[in-house]
Amino acid sequence: MAAHGYHGKTLDIDLTTGSFVSNVIDEEVLRHHIGGSGLGVRLLLDREAHRHEPFNSKSTIGFIFSPLVGSPLTTSAKFAVVNRSPLTMRFNDSLASSRFAINGKRTGHDAIMITGVCETPSIIVVDESEVSLQSAKAIWGMTIPDSEQWLLDTYGDDYSAAVIGPAGENQVRFATISHDGRHAGRGGSGAILGSKNIKAILVRGSQRCEWADETGLVNYAKQLSKASFGPATAKYRELGTASNLLVFNRMNCLPTRNFTAGSMEGSESLSPQQLQLAHDKVQVSCAACTIGCTHIYGKQSGTSGTRIEYENIFALGPLCGITNQDTVIQASQLCDDFGMDTISVGGTIAFAMECAERGYLDDTLLRFGNDERLLQLIPQIANRTEMGALLANGSKRVAMEIGQDTIDFAPQVKGMEIPGYEPRALQTMALGFAVGARGADHNRSGAYEVDFSEQVDRKRADITAAALAIETEDKAAVIDSLILCKFLRGVFDDLHAAAADMLNLVTGWDINRDEIIESAKRIIDLKKQFNILAGWSPEEDTLPKRMLQTALADDPDASLSEETLRMLVKAYNRGRGWTDDGFLQSTTVHEV
Repeated sequence: MAAHGYHGKTLDIDLTTGSFVSNVIDEEVLRHHIGGSGLGVRLLLDREAHRHEPFNSKSTIGFIFSPLVGSPLTTSAKFAVVNRSPLTMRFNDSLASSRFAINGKRTGHDAIMITGVCETPSIIVVDESEVSLQSAKAIWGMTIPDSEQWLLDTYGDDYSAAVIGPAGENQVRFATISHDGRHAGRGGSGAILGSKNIKAILVRGSQRCEWADETGLVNYAKQLSKASFGPATAKYRELGTASNLLVFNRMNCLPTRNFTAGSMEGSESLSPQQLQLAHDKVQVSCAACTIGCTHIYGKQSGTSGTRIEYENIFALGPLCGITNQDTVIQASQLCDDFGMDTISVGGTIAFAMECAERGYLDDTLLRFGNDERLLQLIPQIANRTEMGALLANGSKRVAMEIGQDTIDFAPQVKGMEIPGYEPRALQTMALGFAVGARGADHNRSGAYEVDFSEQVDRKRADITAAALAIETEDKAAVIDSLILCKFLRGVFDDLHAAAADMLNLVTGWDINRDEIIESAKRIIDLKKQFNILAGWSPEEDTLPKRMLQTALADDPDASLSEETLRMLVKAYNRGRGWTDDGFLQSTTVHEV
């Protein structure tokens, strides 16, 4: 029997045969990997998912829940989508909050693992422990909002849906999976479902987990909810993550015009304060969340409105040389409708703009600051038409197609476009990007917190940055496995001790903070192991040459050399207990 908080089972679905089966998960596996990303990478390795190309019929994609899902703990209604990424060809875990997590776990499983391919467009319906495949022909080609409405009208609101848009159907390599207006966004998980002819997954169930100490858990949840209203989250509650824009612009770490500068004149127009002057705004919370950082603009037009966060403002705004509010909001909505990651969309288009300005692409309209061309390209990418057929593959593959050493300024690591943190001005974050198992991702590292502290000189990284980067990455691994919102990081005095307390209240285990720390290290090792088995090489742990050979044009002090980055990567690898070039030692290889 599984520990409290778990069902102790996976639901394995083979689309090729139409069969499904529940398989037992050993309690030791649950304890050592927790849930979410940690359990997800373990399950992928067990199924040898590293052996199969992402669009191969034998590839595996998993929806992983956590022991905290369904509990009264704030921000706990989250799940992870894990797969081998079609964008990077490496391990990928996308996290999101929604009722899908709650209903998915109520089917009586801790994970839903999907392999195979349907002959025709289909919908997976999981009702309790029963699985059926229904036709998706009526909604194949529909945008995500229209698809979600059709599913609601057809199946009812007691189901929760995870849906792809046209971008996923057309196997755009950064297509998302959407649900409740949220996205499991980066790395192309939506394209995996599209390659399997799956438009949506519907889940419904009534199987609830019991908690080992329900009274203690409720009391802890009350304290945590109260703490979540404190100063650590106040800025995001009031203004949303878009509040980072002006701060980063002042600090010269706002990526501008494909990372050629760290600030942009006129970016003030994209601040939440200015957005609120021109557009109606409502504030909402994710499922089971007391923070409420989601800010939606434009609901007055009769639409569902557009979610505005720092990452889509940066990527579709300054990164492309654009400061027009309406353009950025419209571009964000198009990405949501078609189901695409805004960071990769903006990064790929910004790269294409620079290529066109240099004469490497034949497109006289494709220039920094051209609002109209940006808005034209987004549906072209989603539908793989005209210029979009090339850009749908991401900036790394575009550079490989163009040649001319354009890979030197393609804004990516391992194929994943770099988020809104200028690496030369935030050098601990630069290390986090370079070594990230998923590629350039601020959510799996969090090293920017170190750069914004007094622990380091953010423009002059030294060897001490490696240990600090490891610490933030380990904390992210814990949060992504529990799973909780990362905005709670500042709420806990001791995250590892708090994680042990929450797990013990839920499961009845006697875990201590040291065991949590070991689990985090194990999870990071497993992600590295997956990547090695999938073909990783040490040369991948770097940044584009532009960022290692030139200083920021508007901040000459922001300069990062190849030698410094190599020193940091070696220190990071040693700190992990790996070889100097990043391979696992025999003592850190985990049985597959």
